[in-house]
Amino acid sequence: MSLNLTAAESGCLLLSDITGYTGYLKATELEHAQDVLADLLETIVDTLQPVFILSKLEGDAAFAYAAASSLNPTMIMDTVEAVYFAFRKRVRDIDRATSCDCNACVLIPGLDLKFFVHFGEYVVRHIAGSEELTGPDVILAHRLMKGSAGDAVQGSAYAAYTAATMERVGMNPDLLGFRPHIDHFDDLGDVELFVQDLHALWAFEQERNRVYVSKNEAVAEVEVDVPVEPAVIWEYVTDPSKKMEWQPGLTGIDMITGGRLGAGSTNHCMHGQDVTIEHVADWRPFSYYTSQFEHPVIDEWWTITTEFTQTETGTTLSLRVGMMPPALEDWWAEFGPQWIDGVSDAHRNLEALLEKDFGAQIRLAKA
Repeated sequence: MSLNLTAAESGCLLLSDITGYTGYLKATELEHAQDVLADLLETIVDTLQPVFILSKLEGDAAFAYAAASSLNPTMIMDTVEAVYFAFRKRVRDIDRATSCDCNACVLIPGLDLKFFVHFGEYVVRHIAGSEELTGPDVILAHRLMKGSAGDAVQGSAYAAYTAATMERVGMNPDLLGFRPHIDHFDDLGDVELFVQDLHALWAFEQERNRVYVSKNEAVAEVEVDVPVEPAVIWEYVTDPSKKMEWQPGLTGIDMITGGRLGAGSTNHCMHGQDVTIEHVADWRPFSYYTSQFEHPVIDEWWTITTEFTQTETGTTLSLRVGMMPPALEDWWAEFGPQWIDGVSDAHRNLEALLEKDFGAQIRLAKA
Protein backbone atom coordinates (compact mmCIF):
# COMPACT_ATOMS: atom_id res chain seq x y z
CA MET A 1 0.00 0.00 0.00
CA SER A 2 1.46 3.36 -1.03
CA LEU A 3 0.66 6.59 0.77
CA ASN A 4 0.51 10.00 -0.85
CA LEU A 5 2.47 12.03 1.67
CA THR A 6 1.81 15.75 1.72
CA ALA A 7 4.98 17.82 1.69
CA ALA A 8 5.61 20.14 4.60
CA GLU A 9 5.39 23.87 3.92
CA SER A 10 6.92 26.78 5.80
CA GLY A 11 5.03 29.91 6.69
CA CYS A 12 3.54 32.11 9.35
CA LEU A 13 1.02 30.68 11.81
CA LEU A 14 -1.25 33.18 13.55
CA LEU A 15 -3.84 32.80 16.28
CA SER A 16 -6.05 35.72 17.27
CA ASP A 17 -7.91 35.06 20.51
CA ILE A 18 -10.64 37.21 22.03
CA THR A 19 -9.58 38.01 25.59
CA GLY A 20 -12.19 37.75 28.34
CA TYR A 21 -14.74 35.88 26.28
CA THR A 22 -15.14 32.93 28.66
CA GLY A 23 -16.03 35.24 31.56
CA TYR A 24 -18.21 37.29 29.23
CA LEU A 25 -20.10 34.18 28.12
CA LYS A 26 -20.76 33.08 31.71
CA ALA A 27 -22.17 36.48 32.65
CA THR A 28 -24.38 37.10 29.63
CA GLU A 29 -27.39 35.82 27.71
CA LEU A 30 -26.21 33.05 25.39
CA GLU A 31 -28.19 34.16 22.32
CA HIS A 32 -26.91 37.74 22.45
CA ALA A 33 -23.37 36.66 23.32
CA GLN A 34 -23.16 34.39 20.27
CA ASP A 35 -24.30 37.23 18.01
CA VAL A 36 -21.57 39.47 19.42
CA LEU A 37 -18.95 36.75 18.99
CA ALA A 38 -19.98 36.15 15.37
CA ASP A 39 -19.79 39.87 14.61
CA LEU A 40 -16.33 40.28 16.15
CA LEU A 41 -14.92 37.12 14.56
CA GLU A 42 -16.18 38.30 11.18
CA THR A 43 -14.32 41.59 11.71
CA ILE A 44 -11.13 39.70 12.59
CA VAL A 45 -11.31 37.31 9.64
CA ASP A 46 -12.21 40.02 7.12
CA THR A 47 -9.12 42.01 8.12
CA LEU A 48 -6.77 39.01 8.24
CA GLN A 49 -7.61 38.16 4.65
CA PRO A 50 -6.15 38.13 2.05
CA VAL A 51 -2.69 38.35 3.66
CA PHE A 52 -3.53 35.29 5.76
CA ILE A 53 -5.71 32.28 4.93
CA LEU A 54 -8.24 31.27 7.55
CA SER A 55 -7.65 27.65 8.56
CA LYS A 56 -10.54 27.45 11.00
CA LEU A 57 -12.41 29.14 13.81
CA GLU A 58 -11.69 27.68 17.23
CA GLY A 59 -14.41 28.94 19.55
CA ASP A 60 -13.46 32.54 20.29
CA ALA A 61 -10.21 32.34 18.29
CA ALA A 62 -9.27 32.38 14.62
CA PHE A 63 -6.38 30.27 13.35
CA ALA A 64 -4.82 31.48 10.11
CA TYR A 65 -1.65 30.94 8.12
CA ALA A 66 0.33 32.41 5.24
CA ALA A 67 2.79 30.44 3.14
CA ALA A 68 6.33 31.82 3.15
CA SER A 69 6.35 31.75 -0.65
CA SER A 70 3.49 34.26 -0.84
CA LEU A 71 4.11 36.37 2.25
CA ASN A 72 6.08 39.58 2.52
CA PRO A 73 7.41 39.35 6.10
CA THR A 74 6.85 43.07 6.72
CA MET A 75 3.12 42.51 6.18
CA ILE A 76 2.87 40.33 9.30
CA MET A 77 3.01 43.19 11.80
CA ASP A 78 0.98 45.53 9.59
CA THR A 79 -1.76 42.89 9.48
CA VAL A 80 -1.72 42.26 13.23
CA GLU A 81 -2.09 45.98 13.94
CA ALA A 82 -4.79 46.41 11.28
CA VAL A 83 -6.79 43.52 12.77
CA TYR A 84 -6.45 44.89 16.29
CA PHE A 85 -7.52 48.39 15.32
CA ALA A 86 -10.49 47.01 13.34
CA PHE A 87 -11.49 44.90 16.37
CA ARG A 88 -11.28 47.81 18.82
CA LYS A 89 -13.21 50.10 16.49
CA ARG A 90 -15.92 47.46 16.07
CA VAL A 91 -16.22 46.96 19.84
CA ARG A 92 -16.48 50.74 20.24
CA ASP A 93 -19.08 51.05 17.48
CA ILE A 94 -21.25 48.23 18.86
CA ASP A 95 -21.10 49.76 22.33
CA ARG A 96 -22.08 53.22 21.06
CA ALA A 97 -24.83 51.94 18.78
CA THR A 98 -26.69 49.76 21.26
CA SER A 99 -29.35 50.96 23.68
CA CYS A 100 -29.88 47.46 25.08
CA ASP A 101 -29.15 47.02 28.79
CA CYS A 102 -28.67 43.25 28.74
CA ASN A 103 -25.34 41.96 30.04
CA ALA A 104 -24.26 40.82 26.56
CA CYS A 105 -24.34 44.45 25.42
CA VAL A 106 -23.24 46.17 28.63
CA LEU A 107 -20.12 44.01 28.98
CA ILE A 108 -18.89 44.29 25.37
CA PRO A 109 -16.25 46.98 26.19
CA GLY A 110 -14.52 44.45 28.46
CA LEU A 111 -13.53 42.27 25.51
CA ASP A 112 -10.06 42.55 23.99
CA LEU A 113 -7.79 40.69 21.61
CA LYS A 114 -4.42 38.96 21.71
CA PHE A 115 -2.25 37.35 19.02
CA PHE A 116 0.26 34.53 18.91
CA VAL A 117 2.52 34.51 15.86
CA HIS A 118 5.02 31.81 14.98
CA PHE A 119 7.01 31.09 11.83
CA GLY A 120 7.58 27.42 11.19
CA GLU A 121 6.59 24.33 9.22
CA TYR A 122 3.21 22.70 8.82
CA VAL A 123 1.39 20.15 6.70
CA VAL A 124 -2.00 20.96 5.22
CA ARG A 125 -4.31 17.95 5.31
CA HIS A 126 -7.82 17.67 3.96
CA ILE A 127 -9.89 15.44 6.20
CA ALA A 128 -13.62 14.79 5.81
CA GLY A 129 -14.05 17.87 3.66
CA SER A 130 -12.25 20.23 6.02
CA GLU A 131 -8.71 21.59 6.13
CA GLU A 132 -6.40 20.78 9.02
CA LEU A 133 -2.87 22.04 9.70
CA THR A 134 -0.62 19.65 11.58
CA GLY A 135 2.95 19.53 12.83
CA PRO A 136 5.06 20.43 15.88
CA ASP A 137 5.06 24.14 15.01
CA VAL A 138 1.26 24.14 14.85
CA ILE A 139 1.20 22.58 18.33
CA LEU A 140 3.66 25.20 19.59
CA ALA A 141 1.56 28.07 18.24
CA HIS A 142 -1.52 26.75 20.01
CA ARG A 143 0.36 26.02 23.22
CA LEU A 144 1.35 29.69 23.42
CA MET A 145 -2.30 30.51 24.05
CA LYS A 146 -1.96 28.75 27.41
CA GLY A 147 1.30 30.50 28.29
CA SER A 148 2.13 33.65 30.22
CA ALA A 149 3.11 36.10 27.46
CA GLY A 150 0.62 38.64 28.80
CA ASP A 151 2.75 38.99 31.93
CA ALA A 152 5.37 40.80 29.85
CA VAL A 153 3.03 43.76 29.30
CA GLN A 154 0.76 43.28 32.31
CA GLY A 155 -2.25 43.44 30.04
CA SER A 156 -4.86 41.51 28.10
CA ALA A 157 -4.15 42.98 24.65
CA TYR A 158 -0.85 41.95 23.13
CA ALA A 159 0.89 40.25 20.23
CA ALA A 160 3.42 37.55 21.13
CA TYR A 161 5.97 36.89 18.38
CA THR A 162 8.33 33.95 18.64
CA ALA A 163 12.04 34.47 18.07
CA ALA A 164 11.69 32.51 14.81
CA THR A 165 9.16 35.09 13.60
CA MET A 166 11.33 38.06 14.52
CA GLU A 167 14.26 36.46 12.73
CA ARG A 168 12.12 35.96 9.64
CA VAL A 169 10.87 39.56 9.51
CA GLY A 170 14.41 40.80 10.12
CA MET A 171 13.45 43.27 12.83
CA ASN A 172 15.20 44.17 16.07
CA PRO A 173 12.55 43.75 18.81
CA ASP A 174 14.38 46.23 21.06
CA LEU A 175 14.00 48.97 18.45
CA LEU A 176 10.30 48.13 18.15
CA GLY A 177 9.77 48.37 21.89
CA PHE A 178 8.79 44.70 22.23
CA ARG A 179 9.40 43.09 25.60
CA PRO A 180 11.31 39.80 25.89
CA HIS A 181 9.60 36.89 27.58
CA ILE A 182 10.28 33.18 28.05
CA ASP A 183 7.43 30.69 28.18
CA HIS A 184 8.26 27.23 29.47
CA PHE A 185 6.35 24.09 28.53
CA ASP A 186 7.23 20.68 29.91
CA ASP A 187 7.03 18.98 26.53
CA LEU A 188 8.38 21.84 24.38
CA GLY A 189 10.96 23.42 26.65
CA ASP A 190 11.64 27.16 26.68
CA VAL A 191 10.10 29.32 23.95
CA GLU A 192 11.60 32.77 23.44
CA LEU A 193 9.00 35.45 22.76
CA PHE A 194 8.87 39.17 22.09
CA VAL A 195 5.65 40.82 23.19
CA GLN A 196 4.03 43.95 21.79
CA ASP A 197 1.64 45.91 24.03
CA LEU A 198 -1.43 46.46 21.83
CA HIS A 199 -3.32 48.38 24.49
CA ALA A 200 -0.58 51.00 24.54
CA LEU A 201 -0.57 51.02 20.73
CA TRP A 202 -4.33 51.65 20.64
CA ALA A 203 -4.00 54.48 23.19
CA PHE A 204 -1.29 56.05 21.04
CA GLU A 205 -3.46 55.61 17.95
CA GLN A 206 -6.29 57.48 19.66
CA GLU A 207 -4.09 60.33 20.84
CA ARG A 208 -1.75 61.02 17.96
CA ASN A 209 -2.61 63.62 15.39
CA ARG A 210 -3.45 62.45 11.91
CA VAL A 211 -1.49 63.80 8.99
CA TYR A 212 -3.95 63.41 6.16
CA VAL A 213 -4.60 65.29 2.93
CA SER A 214 -8.32 65.21 2.19
CA LYS A 215 -9.88 65.77 -1.23
CA ASN A 216 -10.85 69.30 -0.25
CA GLU A 217 -7.31 70.14 0.83
CA ALA A 218 -5.53 68.66 -2.19
CA VAL A 219 -3.92 70.77 -4.90
CA ALA A 220 -3.70 67.66 -7.08
CA GLU A 221 -5.10 64.14 -7.03
CA VAL A 222 -4.42 61.10 -9.17
CA GLU A 223 -6.58 57.97 -8.84
CA VAL A 224 -6.53 54.50 -10.32
CA ASP A 225 -8.88 51.55 -9.77
CA VAL A 226 -7.13 48.21 -9.33
CA PRO A 227 -8.84 44.80 -9.15
CA VAL A 228 -7.20 43.62 -5.92
CA GLU A 229 -7.97 44.16 -2.24
CA PRO A 230 -6.45 47.03 -0.20
CA ALA A 231 -4.05 44.76 1.70
CA VAL A 232 -2.63 43.45 -1.58
CA ILE A 233 -2.10 46.83 -3.22
CA TRP A 234 -0.73 48.18 0.08
CA GLU A 235 2.15 45.72 -0.21
CA TYR A 236 2.87 46.70 -3.82
CA VAL A 237 2.93 50.39 -2.94
CA THR A 238 4.87 50.25 0.34
CA ASP A 239 7.35 47.39 -0.15
CA PRO A 240 10.58 48.86 -1.59
CA SER A 241 11.40 45.85 -3.77
CA LYS A 242 7.95 45.82 -5.36
CA LYS A 243 7.85 49.60 -5.68
CA MET A 244 10.97 49.56 -7.84
CA GLU A 245 9.21 47.23 -10.27
CA TRP A 246 6.59 49.80 -11.27
CA GLN A 247 7.76 53.30 -10.31
CA PRO A 248 9.69 54.88 -13.24
CA GLY A 249 13.26 55.93 -12.49
CA LEU A 250 13.33 54.57 -8.93
CA THR A 251 16.61 52.70 -8.52
CA GLY A 252 16.72 52.12 -4.76
CA ILE A 253 15.22 52.90 -1.36
CA ASP A 254 17.38 53.08 1.76
CA MET A 255 15.57 53.11 5.09
CA ILE A 256 17.63 55.43 7.28
CA THR A 257 15.77 54.92 10.55
CA GLY A 258 15.89 51.54 12.29
CA GLY A 259 13.00 49.19 12.91
CA ARG A 260 10.04 48.60 10.64
CA LEU A 261 8.62 50.97 8.08
CA GLY A 262 5.96 53.19 9.65
CA ALA A 263 5.25 56.61 11.12
CA GLY A 264 8.57 58.30 11.87
CA SER A 265 10.57 56.37 9.26
CA THR A 266 12.92 58.27 6.98
CA ASN A 267 13.83 56.89 3.56
CA HIS A 268 16.29 57.93 0.89
CA CYS A 269 14.66 57.27 -2.49
CA MET A 270 17.25 57.03 -5.25
CA HIS A 271 16.48 58.09 -8.81
CA GLY A 272 19.84 57.45 -10.41
CA GLN A 273 22.20 60.09 -8.99
CA ASP A 274 19.30 62.07 -7.47
CA VAL A 275 18.08 61.40 -3.93
CA THR A 276 14.66 62.32 -2.54
CA ILE A 277 14.25 62.35 1.25
CA GLU A 278 10.91 60.91 2.40
CA HIS A 279 9.61 61.21 5.95
CA VAL A 280 6.64 58.97 6.80
CA ALA A 281 4.34 61.22 8.83
CA ASP A 282 1.32 58.93 9.25
CA TRP A 283 0.88 55.18 8.75
CA ARG A 284 -2.48 53.42 8.89
CA PRO A 285 -2.04 49.94 7.33
CA PHE A 286 -4.41 49.13 4.49
CA SER A 287 -6.18 52.50 4.86
CA TYR A 288 -3.67 55.28 4.05
CA TYR A 289 -0.23 56.64 4.72
CA THR A 290 1.16 60.15 4.42
CA SER A 291 4.70 61.09 3.42
CA GLN A 292 6.46 64.43 3.48
CA PHE A 293 9.20 65.09 0.95
CA GLU A 294 12.09 67.50 1.34
CA HIS A 295 12.61 69.90 -1.54
CA PRO A 296 16.18 69.44 -2.85
CA VAL A 297 16.97 73.18 -2.89
CA ILE A 298 14.37 75.11 -0.89
CA ASP A 299 14.21 74.30 2.82
CA GLU A 300 10.55 73.23 2.75
CA TRP A 301 8.52 70.03 2.67
CA TRP A 302 5.55 68.96 0.58
CA THR A 303 3.00 66.34 1.57
CA ILE A 304 1.33 63.40 -0.19
CA THR A 305 -1.36 61.12 1.21
CA THR A 306 -1.76 57.73 -0.46
CA GLU A 307 -5.17 56.24 0.31
CA PHE A 308 -6.59 52.76 -0.30
CA THR A 309 -10.40 52.65 -0.57
CA GLN A 310 -12.10 49.29 -0.94
CA THR A 311 -14.66 49.03 -3.73
CA GLU A 312 -16.92 46.28 -5.03
CA THR A 313 -14.32 45.38 -7.66
CA GLY A 314 -11.09 45.97 -5.73
CA THR A 315 -9.45 49.17 -4.55
CA THR A 316 -9.30 52.81 -5.54
CA LEU A 317 -5.72 53.98 -5.06
CA SER A 318 -5.57 57.77 -4.56
CA LEU A 319 -2.53 60.03 -4.33
CA ARG A 320 -3.30 63.54 -3.07
CA VAL A 321 -0.85 66.41 -2.81
CA GLY A 322 -1.40 68.85 0.05
CA MET A 323 -1.38 72.63 -0.14
CA MET A 324 2.09 73.92 -0.90
CA PRO A 325 3.91 76.24 1.50
CA PRO A 326 4.27 79.71 -0.07
CA ALA A 327 7.95 79.14 -0.89
CA LEU A 328 7.04 76.13 -3.07
CA GLU A 329 4.03 77.52 -4.93
CA ASP A 330 5.99 78.70 -7.99
CA TRP A 331 7.94 75.44 -8.05
CA TRP A 332 4.73 73.40 -7.93
CA ALA A 333 3.09 75.49 -10.67
CA GLU A 334 5.94 74.44 -12.96
CA PHE A 335 6.59 70.94 -11.64
CA GLY A 336 3.02 69.82 -10.79
CA PRO A 337 1.87 68.83 -14.31
CA GLN A 338 5.07 66.81 -14.77
CA TRP A 339 4.47 65.06 -11.43
CA ILE A 340 0.89 64.18 -12.40
CA ASP A 341 2.07 62.71 -15.71
CA GLY A 342 4.74 60.70 -13.90
CA VAL A 343 2.25 59.29 -11.41
CA SER A 344 -0.12 58.35 -14.24
CA ASP A 345 2.75 56.51 -15.97
CA ALA A 346 3.59 54.75 -12.70
CA HIS A 347 -0.02 53.66 -12.26
CA ARG A 348 -0.04 52.15 -15.75
CA ASN A 349 3.10 50.22 -14.82
CA LEU A 350 1.44 49.11 -11.59
CA GLU A 351 -1.64 47.87 -13.46
CA ALA A 352 0.59 45.90 -15.83
CA LEU A 353 2.49 44.35 -12.91
CA LEU A 354 -0.76 43.33 -11.21
CA GLU A 355 -1.96 41.79 -14.46
CA LYS A 356 1.28 39.80 -14.66
CA ASP A 357 1.10 38.64 -11.05
CA PHE A 358 -2.65 38.15 -10.67
CA GLY A 359 -3.99 38.08 -14.23
CA ALA A 360 -5.55 34.63 -14.05
CA GLN A 361 -7.22 35.34 -10.70
CA ILE A 362 -8.46 38.75 -11.89
CA ARG A 363 -9.96 37.34 -15.07
CA LEU A 364 -11.58 34.47 -13.14
CA ALA A 365 -13.14 36.93 -10.67
CA LYS A 366 -14.55 38.99 -13.55
CA ALA A 367 -15.99 35.96 -15.33
